[in-house]
Amino acid sequence: MFFIALFWVALFGWYFATDYGTRKRLIALALVIIAVVSCIVMIYPPDKKIQLGLDIKGGTSFLIKLQQTDKDKEITTSMLDQAVEVIRKRVDKMGTSEPIISPVGKDRILVQIPGLSTEKIQETRQQLSQVAKLEFALVHPQSAELIPQIEAGQGIMPPDYRLVVYTFENRNGKKQEEKLLVHKRPDLTGDHITHAHAAFQNEWEVSLELDAKGAKDFDDLAAAHFQERFAILLDGAVQSAPSINAKYFGGRAQISGGRMGETEARNLASVLENPLQTPVSIEEERSVSPTLGADSIRASIMAGLLGLAITLVCVLLYYRFAGVIACLALLINIVLLVGSFQLIGGVVLTLPGIAGIILTIGLAVDASVLIYERLREELALGKSLQIAMQSAYQKAFSSIFDANVTTLITAIILSSLFTALIVGRNAFGWFVDSGRVKKIKMLHLISSQHINFLGKGLLAVLCSAALIIAGATSFYLKGEKNFGVDFKGGDLLTLSSPKLIDVGQVRSALTSMKIADASIQESAQGGKYYITVRTPLQTSDTVKQQLPTAMPDAQFHVEGSDRVGALVGGELARNSLIALGLGILGILIFVTFRFELSFAVGAIVALLHDVIITVGVFSLLNRELTLTMVGAVLTIAGYSINDTIVVYDRIREGLASSKRGSIEQIMNDSINQTLSRTILTSTVTLIPILCLFFFGGSVLRDFALAIIVGVVVGTYSSIFIASPIVLWWTRARGGSVSSLRREITEKATAATGRTT
Repeated sequence: MFFIALFWVALFGWYFATDYGTRKRLIALALVIIAVVSCIVMIYPPDKKIQLGLDIKGGTSFLIKLQQTDKDKEITTSMLDQAVEVIRKRVDKMGTSEPIISPVGKDRILVQIPGLSTEKIQETRQQLSQVAKLEFALVHPQSAELIPQIEAGQGIMPPDYRLVVYTFENRNGKKQEEKLLVHKRPDLTGDHITHAHAAFQNEWEVSLELDAKGAKDFDDLAAAHFQERFAILLDGAVQSAPSINAKYFGGRAQISGGRMGETEARNLASVLENPLQTPVSIEEERSVSPTLGADSIRASIMAGLLGLAITLVCVLLYYRFAGVIACLALLINIVLLVGSFQLIGGVVLTLPGIAGIILTIGLAVDASVLIYERLREELALGKSLQIAMQSAYQKAFSSIFDANVTTLITAIILSSLFTALIVGRNAFGWFVDSGRVKKIKMLHLISSQHINFLGKGLLAVLCSAALIIAGATSFYLKGEKNFGVDFKGGDLLTLSSPKLIDVGQVRSALTSMKIADASIQESAQGGKYYITVRTPLQTSDTVKQQLPTAMPDAQFHVEGSDRVGALVGGELARNSLIALGLGILGILIFVTFRFELSFAVGAIVALLHDVIITVGVFSLLNRELTLTMVGAVLTIAGYSINDTIVVYDRIREGLASSKRGSIEQIMNDSINQTLSRTILTSTVTLIPILCLFFFGGSVLRDFALAIIVGVVVGTYSSIFIASPIVLWWTRARGGSVSSLRREITEKATAATGRTT
């Protein structure tokens, strides 16, 4: 695969170094075939190649109990929270994505991990339960002489020392034991470890980094006991017993020996970096079904396929022959997108992820819409089809490039850039250059308009402000009621039945309680069938009454009911906000670099405007915020910036041209020129999401609703919010049309020089 990728990159360079013609198209064909075939090989068969999340495939569930080591000291909330964060970090270090980790009751933690093999389950079990209490204890200088005497009853155990057994592998790979006398009280503990990582230097070892106090204490110990041995103990077991071979370590040390393998070294590094303060034990382990149930999965997949089919038909009807090329590019885009998951590695496909792929159908078509609307304009100027096509692709390049790069910053992949500019261009070019297509026809439902959009900017801002204030007021008054089970916790109810349980019937029974989107999992053990239902707080008693009444044949028996904590921990929330902030900063820098600061400010304000209004509308509609909803909000952010950049690109083109008029006139003309593309893209994007909303089941209905609101608001903000802000910002700083034109022209010229 490495050599195939290397060859593909070489072909890619050759493609851009070659002039248009037969050779360029043959190279493009080779690029596409290699990319598509490689992706199909990587993802086929899907059930073995694509890693699926808990919500789609299910996984392994562990119920962990914190151990009370002191009878007089109960398990506290802080001890439980610390254990949750430590286990979350350990699971992340294992490379496992999309786990469910949440506190249950006062002293237990629920951990559910997708896609674990039999070998991986054993490794995970050890990782989850290991306390990782690291200690450094000096070995008695005469340990080897004293131990035989003590065992023979001829010697006395030195005070402050204890006997331990060090088991290791010798050079022949055989197990060997060595008895050591070590300090009862450790001379140094691992509390001061700041970082631990596995490394290979002739053998696998674990490198440790200590904080300032730990480094000083370690060096003091080394200086005072140079050339003496000390034991490294993990949870009371000796891991290594080396000699101190230096008087200064500078806060760094290594654990080696014992013929550690790579997996053992990495696992040891993980637990040392994230030690548990409280011992734990695994109380229960079982395989669990998808959290959303087979009924929701089937409904969502059918809705996605229906949305894709309708999108393809609409594109074919609207653009006719050109639509065939667009549909081909779209299908290749989907293959490349799914294949890239395997290329990146560690990507877990969840149901919201599938919904995100459905949304990218609209974004992928957007590149073709941009080109074809440009083609329509070029043909209207009287150009031949061949010249018009070349001009359309050249002029659309900057829009597609900038929109995809800014979307990439908010975590979407650039496959639509490849399919539009290489697949679409060369396929279309072959038909045109060979004379097989001499004329094309397209529908034109949206004619060129002369709407004064900027003149309505103040009214639009007032409307947006009113909606934001209404949403913010609703959000403030509802407080915690805005948040769902994922953020504030809920009830966890476990029921058993002697018969196989239909999750679809369970979900239907919960509809009357307005919690049909609850997380429902099923499992089997000991001849019984179980379902676990995670619902909002104070609802488990009602569920206990509702389910047996609605499904009397199931003969439900309540196995347990408890409080389950939030899935989103404090550290996870902080890291997510930091990532989002860095994404916004990246967009600000890139748009300033490619356009101008006023454009960057407008783009960020429009993005925040769309996210805030979407969340506010959800609050007004009495919908709860969940992790799925967070995924929708991030998707909205990607769509919003994509739409805004396309409008900006046409404004930049108008300002950089020799066209006369005020900034307001030029910007209005530019927005009108992109109006057809904006409406078409929004419509195509909404088609699969509407299918998801109406036919995808209750589980993803809120997700689809958020996307629908976001797409509508994002389309509106690109025209009525982002563009007026550019105008107002320019005027506020005393800028004129000539100064803005000069800055835009300089950057456009520089960009053209780089991209050509």
